[in-house]
Amino acid sequence: MQIQIGISEGDRKKTADGLSRLLADSYILYLKTHNFHWNVEGPMFNTLHQMFMDQYTELWNALDLIAERIRSLGFYAPGSYKKYSSLSSIAEAEETLSANNMIKQLLDGHEAVAKTIRSIFPLAEAGSDEASLDLLTQRLQVHEKTAWMLRSLLAEK
Repeated sequence: MQIQIGISEGDRKKTADGLSRLLADSYILYLKTHNFHWNVEGPMFNTLHQMFMDQYTELWNALDLIAERIRSLGFYAPGSYKKYSSLSSIAEAEETLSANNMIKQLLDGHEAVAKTIRSIFPLAEAGSDEASLDLLTQRLQVHEKTAWMLRSLLAEK
């Protein structure tokens, strides 16, 4: 059936493509965060183990919101590791890292997602897609706040 929600097909496609990149970044970051939750070691184990669980749970819940927005725009959401790898700006994690390197990689990942989100705003704005703009704003707030918290763990003061 034809989609008639007041956004042209071209504008919906551009936004859906951007959201697909966001979904890929979010999934790779979810996987990395869950990996670090399982494998963190050191004196901050309890703190980081719990923090990483909170972060991967939040990311997991966001995946559905992003994918469903893509579907609402009339396009299929990517759903394979191969597709996520080709769309994501985030590299997969090495197997064994120190706790500080895990924090640094997650910080880099959240900042990368924030950049991806910022690149989608003009696409959604061009189509007057307020629902996507709202989702992007909410996701940006989460990633910038998480980046601040991770950055604070690495502070030397």
